[in-house]
Amino acid sequence: MIVEDLAEFASKKFGQNFLKNDYYLQKIVQAMPNDNLKVAEIGPGLGDLTKELVKTRNVTAFEVDKRLCEHLTAEFEEPIRQGNFELRCGDVLERWESGNLLDEPYHLVANLPYYIATNIILKAFRDERCRSILVMVQKEVAVKFAAAAKQKEFSALSVLAGSVGKATLCFEVEREAFVPPPNVTSAVLLIEKDRSRDDEKFETFLKVAFSQPRKKLSKNLMSAFSKDIVDQTFANLDLDPNLRPHEAETSLYHHLYNELKDNLDGKQQTKQRKLSKSRAKNSKR
Repeated sequence: MIVEDLAEFASKKFGQNFLKNDYYLQKIVQAMPNDNLKVAEIGPGLGDLTKELVKTRNVTAFEVDKRLCEHLTAEFEEPIRQGNFELRCGDVLERWESGNLLDEPYHLVANLPYYIATNIILKAFRDERCRSILVMVQKEVAVKFAAAAKQKEFSALSVLAGSVGKATLCFEVEREAFVPPPNVTSAVLLIEKDRSRDDEKFETFLKVAFSQPRKKLSKNLMSAFSKDIVDQTFANLDLDPNLRPHEAETSLYHHLYNELKDNLDGKQQTKQRKLSKSRAKNSKR
């Protein structure tokens, strides 16, 4: 398959943009942790990065596009025969539904379609076998994961990344390095994990906390918790009532969550009960 055919071959359905630049391929490999752990590669595409990975690593690749599975099976016939490359065709998210992505510790490497990038990264956060995540994503997403508290880009994603380890925006990748070129600027993000988290309620809590990023954190929390409870919690933790969501450290969000998670918003429950009664009355008419 020749380069000139790639733009036409790329599937819009799967958000495919093939990285065809040796300089950036080498930079990705160099950014990986220096050990001998197995690599799980999501979306190997035409296998350009895979060729570099299998030189020094045992690689298991996950590809959803059946056309690319056929190409990769032929392209990596020898590594498959030697046992240092395994190709699994299908939706990687379905694999995660049944547990960990691999049955042993591994590093995740991926050039992710931008529409599913965040979901994939969050899945890897929960996977106790995953030791690091090295991914190509939209720069805006990478910045949100890697931002530190008090930076305007600090977000719920920043808190989640800080809850499992350390996130670093390694480098940007110019659009011309891809075929076809994407409409956004890309960046390579490394998240080195030292623990895993599997608490979807905490993720929901963060969505509330950052629902209006430029508003007061206390005001955002009052959309899900009663004012009295939020005020008391801020007093207990000696917090400034004018604190904005991006100004709070990751550890503080865990303290807030532990204080508030058992206190459902009474006014919202009352509102829901009134709505249910109103619907019941209307149905009887």
